[in-house]
Amino acid sequence: LCQDLAPGGVSESAATPDVRLGQPAVGAYGEGAMTMSREVLIKILDLARWAPSGDNTQPWRFEIVANDHIAVHGFDTRDHILYDFDGHPSQMAHGALIETLQIAASGFERLTEWCVRPGSPDDAPVYDVKFIVSPALPPDNLLPFIEKRVVQRRPMRMAPLTSEQRDALFLAPGPNYSVQFFESSSQRLKVARLLWDNAYIRLTCPEAFKVHREIIEWGVRYSNDRLPEGAIGVDPMTAKLMKWVMHSWGRVEFFNRYLMGTIVPRIQLDFIPSIACAAHLLLRPEKPPKSLCDYVEAGIAMQRLWLTATAIGLHLQPEMTPVIFRWYARAGRGISAKNAINRKVGLLASKFEVLVNASSDQDFSFFCRVGQSKPPKSRSLRKSLSQLIMEK
Repeated sequence: LCQDLAPGGVSESAATPDVRLGQPAVGAYGEGAMTMSREVLIKILDLARWAPSGDNTQPWRFEIVANDHIAVHGFDTRDHILYDFDGHPSQMAHGALIETLQIAASGFERLTEWCVRPGSPDDAPVYDVKFIVSPALPPDNLLPFIEKRVVQRRPMRMAPLTSEQRDALFLAPGPNYSVQFFESSSQRLKVARLLWDNAYIRLTCPEAFKVHREIIEWGVRYSNDRLPEGAIGVDPMTAKLMKWVMHSWGRVEFFNRYLMGTIVPRIQLDFIPSIACAAHLLLRPEKPPKSLCDYVEAGIAMQRLWLTATAIGLHLQPEMTPVIFRWYARAGRGISAKNAINRKVGLLASKFEVLVNASSDQDFSFFCRVGQSKPPKSRSLRKSLSQLIMEK
């Protein structure tokens, strides 16, 4: 059950689902539902499916319970994806979806109420979402940017953020989060060094290799369920080499050991983009997350930050692996069977904390870079709505 989430929520006893409203409360479940059509519901879902998720996994399926009620069947990938630490990144994706549902519904004069279905497990939570007709409800200002929001992995312009952009980004996540900015050339260089070390861990960890090999769809500009080659952020020659090397872990080890195989991808994917941007942003919660709903709330804040960046003319690239590796380190858990890699993860976590002036018990929710650029020529798409809707 979700306790102490967004302002305007209705906190109930443990025996009653804790209902959350995407807008200020206007009534109980189902108010005005008789006037909501299936056509409107489908349009809302068709927009909401554009919510972001790690490596385009789309960890949700929709069950249409009624024209005013859907059940979002969430899942996570912790059992086979190294980066889905305890399912928290997937839970943040669920939050991004719920917020996108709310924003999409506002375009049809609908409020949303949602709660986690009692008894559903954290690794497969079910979110009951109801839609309430609210005549004259204005559309959320972020509605036009749901489909425009993309990941930009290539270098961006280094034009500084304006005061208006900085204020908009700072306020976007809401009162329970703060946004820390790293804008100067020296700060961006320090982040670049952190991500340089972080990338070495990613590229030399056999457990991570298994993930990298599966998430890229080679030779395409768009992908419905993975990352297309064109959106990775490397030049065509490097992409061809990566595809050959990633055929087996043996090739990766040989390339890394004898041919300095981590250098080129780290330069193109991490170091140069870290310098070539306007700023790096760290989203920090006011209170450490302890429950499923805390991470869902973090995903809501992340999506509002991302859509706000899009609305003010910026592109964004998530930089989540240092956050995730720090979760492992501070939980006293390794990411690999190789102790040397785990020691590097611990050192990386300490460097991250020094960089952002944080203690080991303070939590980070989301790390990213922003800047101006032309729209990417390649991007991840989404599964069709028919693939995402479950049969009863």
